[in-house]
Amino acid sequence: MEIRLLIEDSQGGRSEHRLGPGEHLLGKASECRVPIGDPFASRRHARILVDEEEVYLEDAGSRNGIWQEGNRLSGRTRVRVGDRFRIGETMLLFASPGIEEAGRSDGSHQLEEVRGGDEEVRLSLVRQPVVIDGSVADDEEFHAFKSQVHQLLLEYLDRHKRAVIHTLDDRQLREEATEAVRLVLRENDLELPSGRSDERLVREIVAEAVGLGPLEPLLEDEEVTEIMVNGHRQIYVERRGRLQPIPVVFQSDASLLSIIERIVTPLGRRIDEGSPTVDARLPDGSRVNAVIPPLSLVGPVLTIRKFAKDRLTIDDLVARGSLSREMAEFLAVCVRQRKNIIVSGGTGSGKTTTLNILSNFIPNGERIVTIEDAAELQLHKDHVVRLESRPANVEGRGEVSIRDLVRNALRMRPDRIVVGECRGGEALDMLQAMNTGHDGSLTTGHANSPRD
Repeated sequence: MEIRLLIEDSQGGRSEHRLGPGEHLLGKASECRVPIGDPFASRRHARILVDEEEVYLEDAGSRNGIWQEGNRLSGRTRVRVGDRFRIGETMLLFASPGIEEAGRSDGSHQLEEVRGGDEEVRLSLVRQPVVIDGSVADDEEFHAFKSQVHQLLLEYLDRHKRAVIHTLDDRQLREEATEAVRLVLRENDLELPSGRSDERLVREIVAEAVGLGPLEPLLEDEEVTEIMVNGHRQIYVERRGRLQPIPVVFQSDASLLSIIERIVTPLGRRIDEGSPTVDARLPDGSRVNAVIPPLSLVGPVLTIRKFAKDRLTIDDLVARGSLSREMAEFLAVCVRQRKNIIVSGGTGSGKTTTLNILSNFIPNGERIVTIEDAAELQLHKDHVVRLESRPANVEGRGEVSIRDLVRNALRMRPDRIVVGECRGGEALDMLQAMNTGHDGSLTTGHANSPRD
């Protein structure tokens, strides 16, 4: 018997493999008959068994498993023509060896046939929930081992490093934590489950204990623009405009909540049952929003809008077709001639990005005061004063709203006032400022169209 295996990776790359009788390995290792370059694939991820009458697929002890229609495979699974499976973000389709369209030996015809030739089918495949339970990123034994070492590490740091831990920068803290993990393993005579990497264990535990845990590689991935964590067992990302599930998890809701607190505490903000929502930012300017129980029914929810590392210009918008050259020149003249500008649009439409780009046309030598809930504007000008609102403390005191800051900014001799987003009473104060000698001010607002 012979079977055709059609593969499509997350970049749209396709390959075809004809598999005859015998055992065929899938994975990253060089000896694998079918190479899988997916970042979530293991070196020896899966095996396909072809005999005279049947075809079977089974996991070869992989870290992230094989998925079909949202369920992780267990044991040996009989395969039929037309069956679809997913390894990480790579799709596998089993097809008959005798069906092939002339001139299209890459198998693209059958991939499109499975999707019904409709983009909606492609989206439904991308959005399959591949994170179902706490065993997704690791098997139960390794997950339990990590939890044990993580707890021992926290106890060790509390006993031996409490006095100095708050004086260390991020690099020093990671070095101390890395050494502490190795010490904990030696002192407690702990042995890794068979087939597991010591380096991987240390890296993941340090990341979750003093960093941002499984979010760190996602934050480093330049293709990921947004990260959405729905409780500790489910993570989605936006990549090239599409939502995709990611087969990694946090150890627990408590671990996720600890990371949220690690983000907001240095900014003087808090999140608890009395204040279960918070807006914050990462050191690179990425926007953060968090919601915890009792408002969230799925556990802590964390959303991160990543800030682009490369600074966009008006020429980039023209090159991408977002606006014409004439529109770009018109907007540049409006800013230089001190016209008041409001950038409107829906969530994720690029309001803040546009505001940052427009600010490039503000002449040097002008005093600019920026006001935001969570500072994310990046104005590359010489004379910029950045103000950030502050929520109330535990006693309900000390709140400083955007409206308070707009009023205060009027007494700071600004040439221009830039408000990150107007969505409340501050809109009236902003309009008054625009009409009382502070022409050329800029802000954004949520709306479907300029008329709205």
